[in-house]
Amino acid sequence: MSKKPLEIGLLLYSGAQQAAVLGITDLLQTANRMIKADTAVAPLAITHWQPYQQVPPKRVYGEMADSARTPAAIILPPTLNNPVNLPIPTPMVDWLSQCHQQGAVICSVCAGAFILARTGILHGRTATTHWMYTETVESLYPEVSWATERLIVDDGDVITAGGAMSWTDLGLRLVERFMGARIMLDTARTLLIDPPGREQRYYRPFSPRLNHGDNAILTVQHWLQSTDGKESSVAVLAAKAGLEKRTFLRRFQRATGLTSTDYCQHIRVSKAQDALQLSRAPIETIAWNVGYKDPASFRKIFTRIVGLGPGEYRKRFSAQAH
Repeated sequence: MSKKPLEIGLLLYSGAQQAAVLGITDLLQTANRMIKADTAVAPLAITHWQPYQQVPPKRVYGEMADSARTPAAIILPPTLNNPVNLPIPTPMVDWLSQCHQQGAVICSVCAGAFILARTGILHGRTATTHWMYTETVESLYPEVSWATERLIVDDGDVITAGGAMSWTDLGLRLVERFMGARIMLDTARTLLIDPPGREQRYYRPFSPRLNHGDNAILTVQHWLQSTDGKESSVAVLAAKAGLEKRTFLRRFQRATGLTSTDYCQHIRVSKAQDALQLSRAPIETIAWNVGYKDPASFRKIFTRIVGLGPGEYRKRFSAQAH
């Protein structure tokens, strides 16, 4: 006898990206087709929920035999609108909190995390959203530990996904959780998408903070950018800033969020990423050109910052390979 369906609800808040809503729906329905004769796996019932200004959200797509039952998971899709200005009805926020308290796994994709943060569910937790929103969410919701270098943060009862297209990663994560690894892998193969394991930092370019208001540090940042970060001596950088070494180190990290050494390494690695994508030069040559005399040291630093080794990065992103 087959198991009762598990409900996965998508919340159609104002501005929710319809392509993602339909894509997640299709992915989960594809997973259902992978069950075949395995009656030990419960199918997924995909429902859409419409929020209202004065009352809690209601199902507007999909049916459940037990309509009063809380969904097993609720997904906040991404939006292409400015997430800071999203209209968020209070009944919707209260409903999300209530569903979470009743055992639903609450999920967000990209800017959907702004709504999730509004509920207070993320308070004291680690979460992710699109890396472009890092400074904004850190400012608006400092009580959350934002790990925007990660594509998926699975905190058990809360799952957040990074970029707008990471709904594929979230969808597969939910399939694996509720239907098992075999169904997840079959679904990924059928749809020709990578199984979970990517990280957002693979795609994130180095975007230094420049609007911090410290002109002395900004002068150093501009100079480092013009010299490709090849000079990382604290004495030289402090002199450029016109500051004592200890004062420079403190102000640089406060302004940029990085030590001066890490900042220079990010610039060099960014240059190496460009070279790996656009040229056929050997990795050792690229390492030397961006300021690393030891290729092994370059590989180690590149992997720490990007999440992939130089060879893996080139294989995935090289323009020469496409």
